[in-house]
Amino acid sequence: MKKRALISVYDKQGITSFAEKLVEAGYEIISTGGTLHTLQEAGIPALAVEDITTFPEILGGRVKTLHPMIHGGLLAKRDNSEHLQQLQVNDITPIDLVVVNLYPFKETVTKEAASHEEIIENIDIGGPSMLRAAAKNYQAVTVIVDPADYECVLQEIQHGAVTMEKRKQFAAKVFQHTAAYDALIAAYFTKEIGEAFPDHYTITYEKVQTLRYGENPHQAAAFYKQPITKQAGLAAGEQLHGKELSYNNIQDANAALDILAEYNEPTAVAVKHMNPCGIGTASSISKAFAHAYEADPVSIFGGIVACNQAVDKETAVLLSKIFLEMVIAPGFTAEALQLLTEKKNIRLIKLDVQADKVIENKYTSVSGGMLIQTKDQEKVTASDVTVVTEREPSEEEYQQLLFAWKAVKHVKSNAIVLAKGNRTVGIGAGQMNRVGAANIAIEQAAEHAQGAVMASDAFFPMPDTVEAAAKAGITAIIQPGGSKRDQDSIDVCNQYGIAMVYTGVRHFKH
Repeated sequence: MKKRALISVYDKQGITSFAEKLVEAGYEIISTGGTLHTLQEAGIPALAVEDITTFPEILGGRVKTLHPMIHGGLLAKRDNSEHLQQLQVNDITPIDLVVVNLYPFKETVTKEAASHEEIIENIDIGGPSMLRAAAKNYQAVTVIVDPADYECVLQEIQHGAVTMEKRKQFAAKVFQHTAAYDALIAAYFTKEIGEAFPDHYTITYEKVQTLRYGENPHQAAAFYKQPITKQAGLAAGEQLHGKELSYNNIQDANAALDILAEYNEPTAVAVKHMNPCGIGTASSISKAFAHAYEADPVSIFGGIVACNQAVDKETAVLLSKIFLEMVIAPGFTAEALQLLTEKKNIRLIKLDVQADKVIENKYTSVSGGMLIQTKDQEKVTASDVTVVTEREPSEEEYQQLLFAWKAVKHVKSNAIVLAKGNRTVGIGAGQMNRVGAANIAIEQAAEHAQGAVMASDAFFPMPDTVEAAAKAGITAIIQPGGSKRDQDSIDVCNQYGIAMVYTGVRHFKH
């Protein structure tokens, strides 16, 4: 008895060659619509599904394969005598191999001009049903959803039969594929109805690469990207040079890109362990990087640098003088590229860092679950702040305060940032108390603290941070406000002539 294969594919890449070799191996092929036409045009014998079901396609092709003659052949257990008897009574032939791929929902929903009606019509119904039925019965049925697997299946057939192990692998691939497909559809409808946090939150990602290891060599890791998103973020970058990206490289790069998004002027950001160790803005990217380097010439060693303008020769000369893991920029001049590629391992990533980003949720895994929140997109301008001290900041102080506020938003809490001359001069990150973070930032700034401004990601619960700032020569402070003891800090500022403004916005970052 001939084995039977059902072929119904949207992506017809390689399908005629594959079908031809199946026929040579003794398979009878049944097919549908456009796939049937493609096979017959290529001279490959194939039966129409409607010849098997004795029922025509209806509803404009919406119903073709949803029929007991098809699904009975897919789902019947070959070691179950009752199933086999029912097949015989109903004249149903078992289907041994299924080749199906689906309507291009992802491609349709990402098209700018796609209408709601077009998107809905590209939700496949029969395809997932056949795939799931075949995968459920993988003990007897080989199911292929990916054209890349055709050659593997043919090799298995040439050696006698597709092994149980392979059939199980293909079944897993099918359920991964259909789950991802349904997750995209669910995401589309959830967005359509404007529901932020549904009872069942389904998301899907596509693997970019398996990484050498995670945060540490004993941890396994992989890098995934969102399948439906604008071309922004590291996954959209082009690696021009250097070693493969590591887990920590990607984490640091993501932090750097988030920081860059805060600034419009030429800006360079140096990041180490997901905290900025230096941020600088200037009239040119080379001067901006010089500022970022001067902010902390010790911590930048082994870090990553991201720039929001193309790296030119002058900037490349500065970059090449220190050990860096990675440089990200919208481009590199030929001279800059020639100079930087002399370093064998440095990773150079070309990426449109100013590309419009989809405002995504932030996901944090916890034991047995996941926390989901909207991303911190809150921005503050000079008109948003409230002066709470007797002295109002000068125009220059306002500029530096807003610069520092953009930076402190991206520093792990408790966070303090000192800034002067369009660069950070001291950063205190991730401390258990606020005055501790302030002392670290002040110590790092050393003599540069004199005349600098201070930004705090959250309010001062006590006036000790302001006392430390005053002793270091800080002239202005920006913070959210909102403590029961706000007045104590205001009084200390007034005592020392420090200007202080409130944003009313907190930027905790855990």
